[in-house]
Amino acid sequence: MTSADIQDYIPEDQWPPVSTMLEGFGDQTLPASPALAGTSLSLLDEDGSKAEYIFDNESSLTWTLSRDGDKTGGTADYKAIEARPGIFIIDFIRGEGSATENVTIIADRNTGATTTGVSRFVTVDGRTRSTTDFSQANTEGSSVRHQRSTALVGKRIYYRYSDVETYEHIYLNPGTFTWNCIRGGEAGLADTDRCMTWEVAEDLFIFFWTEKVMCVEAVLLVDLREQRSIGRMFGWDDPAAEPVVLPFNSRLSVLNTTEYPQDFHKH
Repeated sequence: MTSADIQDYIPEDQWPPVSTMLEGFGDQTLPASPALAGTSLSLLDEDGSKAEYIFDNESSLTWTLSRDGDKTGGTADYKAIEARPGIFIIDFIRGEGSATENVTIIADRNTGATTTGVSRFVTVDGRTRSTTDFSQANTEGSSVRHQRSTALVGKRIYYRYSDVETYEHIYLNPGTFTWNCIRGGEAGLADTDRCMTWEVAEDLFIFFWTEKVMCVEAVLLVDLREQRSIGRMFGWDDPAAEPVVLPFNSRLSVLNTTEYPQDFHKH
């Protein structure tokens, strides 16, 4: 039995903490790739800032960020998953406590196009909230970039994150989607939130969403061809006053695609 059978509307003040998802999602099961060991990424943003990542080995990297004459850097453990040949999703954490950042890089070594999402915490009206900054570059110096896409609009997709955690997404327009927990720690919870989609390759998309109730930022790859998603959720657990990092991969099924009647296009 799922939430669709037994659960009614749940008011926001009855929602569980972000950490409720941790146990049900389990571990990210896709293997890490050693292919980036000994390589580097040098990314120049449109605002002139520069990010450099040196992959010292298959699990440790050195990062340097240069902006307006200031330079910061450090080392971190990372995981790189090769989603498709030459296309990697790279994930690592830097900082601690409320200064923690979750960096996710989608790098296509076939085209050089690279998109970076950096999720961090901000204080809004005395509350800890989250936000994500995106930047795009090309390691080959070409003009090829990941472009915003409307390809998911109208689709209803069912995601199996584990044997006990299942959700559905309904993509309403390029910037808005609805999620619904069918089974798991958030069973019965649903909301409509902001999102963005970029095309990486045929039937392969970067998908981002941010939640307005829970403090959650998600960056992932949705692969309709391989019927899976790979990514992470990053958030703040209010009761524990600490960050929550949830790497995941899922098996997906496209349930249906909405097509509007012909008169939709008439004025």
